Amino acid sequence: MNFHYTSLALDRMMIQMFRWFCYLSALVSLMPALRAQDRSQARSMVISEMGIVATSQTLASEAGAQILARGGSAADAAIAANAVLNVVEPMMNGIGGDLFAIYRQAGGAVAGLNSSGPSPAGLTREKLLHDGLNTMPSSGIHSVTVPGCVAGWWQLHRKFGKLPWKDLFAPAIYYASHGFPVTEIIAAEWRAAQDKLRDSETARAVFLPGGKPPETGELFRNPALAKALSLIAATGPDAFYRGPIGQAIVSLSSQMGGTMASTDLASFQPEWVAPLHSTYRGWKISELPPNSQGVATLEMLGIMRAFPLPQMLPESPEAWHIKIEAQKLAYADLARYVADPRFAPSPAAALLQPAYLAARAGLIAPSKAACQTSPGQVLPAAGDTVYLAAIDSAGNIASLIQSIYLAFGSGIVVPGYGFHLHNRGGLFTLEEGHPNVLAPGKRPFHTIIPGLMEKGDLAIGFGIMGGLNQAQAHAQFVSNIADHGMNIQAALEAPRFTKLDFGGCGLQMEARVPAATREALAEKGHQIALRGDFSGTMGGGQAVMLNRATRVKFGASSPRKDGAAVPEPARYFDSSRAAGLAK
Repeated sequence: MNFHYTSLALDRMMIQMFRWFCYLSALVSLMPALRAQDRSQARSMVISEMGIVATSQTLASEAGAQILARGGSAADAAIAANAVLNVVEPMMNGIGGDLFAIYRQAGGAVAGLNSSGPSPAGLTREKLLHDGLNTMPSSGIHSVTVPGCVAGWWQLHRKFGKLPWKDLFAPAIYYASHGFPVTEIIAAEWRAAQDKLRDSETARAVFLPGGKPPETGELFRNPALAKALSLIAATGPDAFYRGPIGQAIVSLSSQMGGTMASTDLASFQPEWVAPLHSTYRGWKISELPPNSQGVATLEMLGIMRAFPLPQMLPESPEAWHIKIEAQKLAYADLARYVADPRFAPSPAAALLQPAYLAARAGLIAPSKAACQTSPGQVLPAAGDTVYLAAIDSAGNIASLIQSIYLAFGSGIVVPGYGFHLHNRGGLFTLEEGHPNVLAPGKRPFHTIIPGLMEKGDLAIGFGIMGGLNQAQAHAQFVSNIADHGMNIQAALEAPRFTKLDFGGCGLQMEARVPAATREALAEKGHQIALRGDFSGTMGGGQAVMLNRATRVKFGASSPRKDGAAVPEPARYFDSSRAAGLAK
């Protein structure tokens, strides 16, 4: 009996051990999944062998992906997506604004496009001073420069497009005519700008249906914009710069006491430019040259390069301190030197010299925030912009940014065509002798910038919105990847700071930054204004990435906006293609 009892106990013990073995084996097998579940990154990257389009509104991303599925290039998809954004996010962008782009061909060639328009030939500093203005207006007809968007689309399509021009506008015309349900963040931004819309009878009629901004989920239509886009689709940029839309702009300007003439519009041509390049931790970083602020990203990274950031945790106060102080130094130079290089010699090469960057880095005290950097011209802080990134199945990348500057731009709607003119001229200064002083036919300092970074087999098109936030956000995105090993989605999501003025120790920071880090920064003298966990002030952004070795594409979209990265649908309903793949 004792032997039998012992045998039963042993059997039970063996069964129990087997169960524990199975449990531990399962636990070990689940470890990668458990680690994934514990990550701080909220979204996964979109990964596909086909193309991907990432924008700040899902309908625009989907439209771009559909263009790719029809055989379009990344340029075609970017134009179509941008046109849809004109409809669904009208406070941020539109045909009344400017455009910049970096286009990387699958073979590696990179082109830059500056499609920002100049001030009217009749608008002078002396005229504004005579009219009693001591600073540039940030709204109204004198803040309007020649809009570059449509001409920029045309140039991108001529150089890199594959589909017929008119096909690219079908999605935008559909949504403008049929209507679309307004999304959450866009509804909130619309609501925040309603006072500006109420100031204009034309704006009220188009953008405040029933006397109020549309609610989340409410269907909004803009048949006047559908008419404008239909004209552009049918006759190209001539409809805007020489045809009925341009005539309406000139007539409106005259009625409001402005100086925009038909010759200002008809003479405009975008400029193909060579991007500026710099290296950071083995990555080649490309930004557009002045009149845009891209040089500030490269200078900020050049200063940060002097410090051992890869050895620091991204949430450490030491890492944050270095980035904040580098921003102040780079932005002091930005405010002082960046302007239209056709009127003021570009300082970009000098600002990126290693000796100069080392000297700037030497000004950073490890234990104390600098509240006095070189003084600069304080510019309007906010910015309302859309950025999108597109990659096609061949590996071409479009990094495109487009804006009407502040929410609903100048506040002026072009009658009969349903869009606002931008107020980019508000970024001029009237300070005599300043590189960015207003002059006839001159492009203002520009905040909107597309980005590109490359290393080995990887190429990333990226951008982050938000006026003066952009250059510093670019640098933080690059650092998240190059210093801290994040993927493109995590790098977009990671908490950020922004400083939207020049001088002083004040800055804004997302609440996800650990409290201990914020306290340590405060002890160094940083004055932190806390924002929400995913604050729009830090700027929404998008990114796409190509791995040339595997030909796999990756997409990412910031949760600070309503958008998404949407993959091109595979041709799984094409029976002949499916049969070929099966073989």
